[in-house]
Amino acid sequence: MQCELCGAEVEVLYKTVIEGTELMVCKKCSRFGTVKAVVKPKSLVVKEEKSKQLRKKQNLQAQPKQDLSIELIVPDYSERVKKAREKLGLKQEELAKKIAERESVIHNIESGRLEPSISLARKLERFLKIKLVEVVSEEASVKSKKQATSLTIGDVLKSKTKK
Repeated sequence: MQCELCGAEVEVLYKTVIEGTELMVCKKCSRFGTVKAVVKPKSLVVKEEKSKQLRKKQNLQAQPKQDLSIELIVPDYSERVKKAREKLGLKQEELAKKIAERESVIHNIESGRLEPSISLARKLERFLKIKLVEVVSEEASVKSKKQATSLTIGDVLKSKTKK
């Protein structure tokens, strides 16, 4: 995955709000804004043997493809958690005890001040029987080192600061 600010190829991206714009950036660039979520590829499933055989048969010059799946927390997580907890007739304190978390964590999640981690969201999903994590798939080309990289926001900012 590629940082939208500096263009670095990284395994983990951070969904970060920088000057009012939500970007997928590397750890270094995430310090320029407010981190909203950590985005990790769920799987980098590539069937290399089959794709190699297929390319040999078709004699294609195209770049190999990877299927990247990332897990994201749904935008309305706070409402879903609160409604599901109330439906079960539980107080925030009771829910916190049942899932082994602090009451303040549940309160902050329901108020929207804290986005749960993927593991906490999964725990809430299992207990409350709701959906909080979406799996988003993207098809990305594997770039060879010889290919020119595309222009990023970071490149533009660097060129402006040099003037």
